[in-house]
Amino acid sequence: MLKTAIVHEWLVNYAGSERCVESFTNIWQDAPVFTLVDFLNEEERRIILKGKKAHPSFIQKLPFARSQHRKYLPLFPLAIEQFDLNAYDLILSSSHAVAKGVLTNSYQLHICYCYTPMRYAWDLYHIYLKEARLLSGISGLTAKMILHKLRMWDIIASNRVDHFIAISNHISKRIKKTYNRNSVVIYPPVDVHLFECISDKEDFYLTASRMVSYKRMDIIVDAFSAMPDKKLVVIGDGPEMKKIKSKAGKNVEILGYQNFNSLKSYMQKAKAFIFAAEEDFGIIAVEAMACGTPIIALNKGGAAETVSDNNTGILFNQQSPESIKEAVMKFDLIQDKFDPAIIRAHSLQFGRNIFEEKLKQFINEKSNDFFPDKR
Repeated sequence: MLKTAIVHEWLVNYAGSERCVESFTNIWQDAPVFTLVDFLNEEERRIILKGKKAHPSFIQKLPFARSQHRKYLPLFPLAIEQFDLNAYDLILSSSHAVAKGVLTNSYQLHICYCYTPMRYAWDLYHIYLKEARLLSGISGLTAKMILHKLRMWDIIASNRVDHFIAISNHISKRIKKTYNRNSVVIYPPVDVHLFECISDKEDFYLTASRMVSYKRMDIIVDAFSAMPDKKLVVIGDGPEMKKIKSKAGKNVEILGYQNFNSLKSYMQKAKAFIFAAEEDFGIIAVEAMACGTPIIALNKGGAAETVSDNNTGILFNQQSPESIKEAVMKFDLIQDKFDPAIIRAHSLQFGRNIFEEKLKQFINEKSNDFFPDKR
């Protein structure tokens, strides 16, 4: 039996990557979890870590780490390298930033489940600087120097990984572009069993997301404000709420944050779910399909892989109100051809049980090759 350790960036809430860690601890129940900070509440700890505490880095004890841990970004590489993992055979890192940079030796197998290369250091670098207002001045120069050094460290850290697993083909291409490393794709787990298929749809469209710029809620609202005969329900909250409200026509209802049961109810009743972000995967689109609801989504990123065009939804090509309007018009003409039962069945391939089976199979194969004497 291989001694296994799990490394995850930070544990502060139950979000997309933590759903994966939940599956890791389902499979390797005795594996300790190492992380930069652990501020989970008891319910989150029960679900993700099965009630155990993680092993945090020194950042846990720094001032304001609970709410401001991301501001310690320059210290992340140092912190992740301080974990002594020499007692373990298999290291499974869960990484969208620095977790893959843990130090291992030649007798250890390191497999990285990669959500993306560090986006603010690579493909979102210029957008990050612009939105953080760090394009000029001493603060801007400092941020650019930090991110430059972070990129150099990130390339070095990528070579510490024996095998990469990507969450989508979209991310697999990004791993190849950034690190020049190949990867296998295993889609992340979606709890489709928590959603029930409803065939009777009501006369409204739905979008739901955190209101941050890259989610492009603004163009969805712009599109529907220009189609006053079509109702749009918007669920979510965030820094762009004021901007979104200013764009909303009378046919756009903005509900703000909703709990899980309320969100699920709207997903089940909506005639279609609108998704305009270029996501790494896009769990919420799969959850909507698990409700039997068609998706109108951008034909880029994860949605281009999870949504079957003209079968479980409609894909549009541009992040623009015009492109969304065209897709909605097309949907209106053919909406009767979308079968909720077929859409629901399509979503099941992304279930947690499928994820765990594929992950175990891949890691067992690589472990058998790496540790032939421990079969």
